[in-house]
Amino acid sequence: MGTMQYRPPTRSIPDAPGSYQFLDPEGRVLYVGKAKSLRHRLPNYWQVSAKLPARTAQMVDQADHVEWVVVESEVDALILEHSLIQAHLPRYNVRLKDDKSYPWLAVTVSDEWPRPAVVRGRKRKGVRYFGPYGNAGAIRSTLDLLVRSFPVRTCSDTKFSRHERLGRPCLLFDIDRCSGPCVGAVDHAAYDGYVSDLMGFLSGETEPVLARLEAEMMTASEGLHFERAARLRDRIATVHKAAEAQQMVSDRADDFDVIGLAEDPLEASVQVFLVRRGRVVGHRGFVAEKVEDLSGPEFVRLIVSQLYGSDGADVPRRVLVPEGPADLEVLQSWLRTVRDGPVEIVVPQRGAKRALQETVTRSAAEDLARHRLRRAADHNARAKALTELQAALSLREAPLRIECFDMSHLQGTDYVGSMVVLEDGLAKRSDYRRFKVKTVRGNDDYAAMEEVLTRRLRALQEARQVPATERPRRFAYRPNLLLVDGGKGQLGVAERVLHELGLDGEIELASLAKQFEEVYRPGSAQPIRLRRGSDALYLLQRVRDEAHRFAITFHRETRGQRMTRSILDGIPGLGPTRRARLVKELGGVNAVRAAPLAQLLALSWLPDQVGTAVYDAVRKNGRR
Repeated sequence: MGTMQYRPPTRSIPDAPGSYQFLDPEGRVLYVGKAKSLRHRLPNYWQVSAKLPARTAQMVDQADHVEWVVVESEVDALILEHSLIQAHLPRYNVRLKDDKSYPWLAVTVSDEWPRPAVVRGRKRKGVRYFGPYGNAGAIRSTLDLLVRSFPVRTCSDTKFSRHERLGRPCLLFDIDRCSGPCVGAVDHAAYDGYVSDLMGFLSGETEPVLARLEAEMMTASEGLHFERAARLRDRIATVHKAAEAQQMVSDRADDFDVIGLAEDPLEASVQVFLVRRGRVVGHRGFVAEKVEDLSGPEFVRLIVSQLYGSDGADVPRRVLVPEGPADLEVLQSWLRTVRDGPVEIVVPQRGAKRALQETVTRSAAEDLARHRLRRAADHNARAKALTELQAALSLREAPLRIECFDMSHLQGTDYVGSMVVLEDGLAKRSDYRRFKVKTVRGNDDYAAMEEVLTRRLRALQEARQVPATERPRRFAYRPNLLLVDGGKGQLGVAERVLHELGLDGEIELASLAKQFEEVYRPGSAQPIRLRRGSDALYLLQRVRDEAHRFAITFHRETRGQRMTRSILDGIPGLGPTRRARLVKELGGVNAVRAAPLAQLLALSWLPDQVGTAVYDAVRKNGRR
């Protein structure tokens, strides 16, 4: 039977819909679930371990207690479950992870003169996104074709401002790849028409765009404007060519997504094709580790809820799935509110949509096979490294969470510290932290390390005083191994901090010296020399080098900010906004220092008296 410290009596559990969370002794959320009736669902976890699925039994064994939140309806329970999974990223919940960072085509619709660009990463407000696409090369080729038909600017804001000041367009205008908004060669109405046509094409609405262009061509031809008619003919040809790159999968102008799924007992691959106006306009791939015992309808429900449940998700009118999800009506009711319109989740039975479903499922199976080949060696190497490191350093438990600290300074100034985190042998960048050292003056690495470690570990103690459900993720989890960059001196500092805070019995320590790559442990005067080329030594070197890189980067940023402040501080009329814009547009502090007065006075947004003051100030500082 599981070893949970507290299992609530069945009668104390509400017979109502809600979400529940299993937590470990430190308050970390291990698993989030939902139930139509909490009273009927939760006692299923109190069975003998042998009767539970293996992963569920492991989760219950690690849990300390369970908490729940009662809601009004099953839809509210589903929404709450999704929100808690996104907030806590529980270890035993399946989470979809992008198999790679897909490129999107973004159009900055909130700009005065919108522009398209190939981007990756998080989405921003005021930008409309199309895709994602399989690779950046394909999308750039399509964009190159499209700007021949819809000549919108593709330059950066800095380049646009520069040519606007110069009153001279760039080469793209000369070769008909841009309509020249920087020099007033196009008015807003015409430019907005180009942007609208571009976004219409990317949305799959090629037929209306082509019909309008052909009508304009005929009008120009009938009016004997043959040069304009020829340009429109060329634009139509490039639109046709770009449209050929978008695979047609439906004779009707349908909007839907197709989800394909392939799984084995340990992992699953999910492929999603986005079809708009009958054309495939984008696709995405995800891989999920099956830490949760799910399959069939429950697994499909989880996939759909994670794909479309987030704010700003692009929810289509119809979603095609390989099999019907659990709680279908509840799921559709929730997504109806997200989309602000009806959503239908269906399993295609025949015809073109069934064939497309099978194609996407085959794509998922191929992706899973490739992923298994890539991950097998990596997973085995990480498990071997953690086991080897535990044995070599005589650690009480496997170092599943390693935190490494490093310090950086320049001749005693701009002291900064870095904390990088490895969980299960992989970098967890969301938990990286930076520290500006506040109390140390001069060159004293030991004092700086003491301040940083004290601040980090006190934050851990403070987090423990907060109820588990309200506990911030920042600094909330203790490391199994705390690693410092340096030798016996740095290790002594860490030992002292742990002892003073009463944590020396909880957290294991080690230091890694750069010279000879020697590892020092408390209670031993002699270093431990890990075998050259071993997985354990490579793991320590990797986390130490990452901490050093992270600290150096932060140090350079801090020093650059200080230099900027010292040179440009106190100049009348140059506030923070103007100062930041000046440094950005001219290309850095050194460029501001070297800029001639005429260049500063040519900046339309910078008053002449402020430009003159900047010129005088940087030269005065430069003569010191």
